[in-house]
Amino acid sequence: MYVVTRRYKSLSSVTEAAARAEAGLAPILLATTGFKGYHIIDAGGGVALSVTMFETREDAERVKDRALDWIKQNLSDLYQGEPEATAGEVIYSARPETPVGQQPSAAETEARPH
Repeated sequence: MYVVTRRYKSLSSVTEAAARAEAGLAPILLATTGFKGYHIIDAGGGVALSVTMFETREDAERVKDRALDWIKQNLSDLYQGEPEATAGEVIYSARPETPVGQQPSAAETEARPH
């Protein structure tokens, strides 16, 4: 899995940004092959984080330009400066469906090159 995070500072309304993203950005992401999830976090004090998950880096790259264009066109009036982006491969994930100490089934495991 590949994850992209963005940190927005000085956001005037996280609630408004989330509502706009739900109406406009979510449909773009949902139509993307390999899309796994999108979350918006209100960190308080005008700071918000977005977490977007994809099956592969290629899936994320496929929608990156469209998503960034949408963000600039539809959210730029709500924040100042550029969001800080961080992205990378998930190398470990603990999930309730796979108890600690128990090996996940073959269907739950993905091969990862080292």
